[in-house]
Amino acid sequence: MPKRILQGTVTSDANAQTVTVQVERRFTHPVLKKTIRKSKKYRAHDENNTFKVGDSVRIIECAPKSKTKRWEVLEA
Repeated sequence: MPKRILQGTVTSDANAQTVTVQVERRFTHPVLKKTIRKSKKYRAHDENNTFKVGDSVRIIECAPKSKTKRWEVLEA
């Protein structure tokens, strides 16, 4: 199965080698036919602490790095 790649914005870089990325998805409501925006936060591994708050990044699934980290930053 291929690894998922998501795009989002860095919302926090307070932890060492970790960034919090907020990913927004848009979809049409099945009954109301209205476009809805939902967002979710992912904690991703950032080896060299290169990304800062506000950066747009792509993240990819990986094996668990810690209790909460299941993603790695792929690129800006």
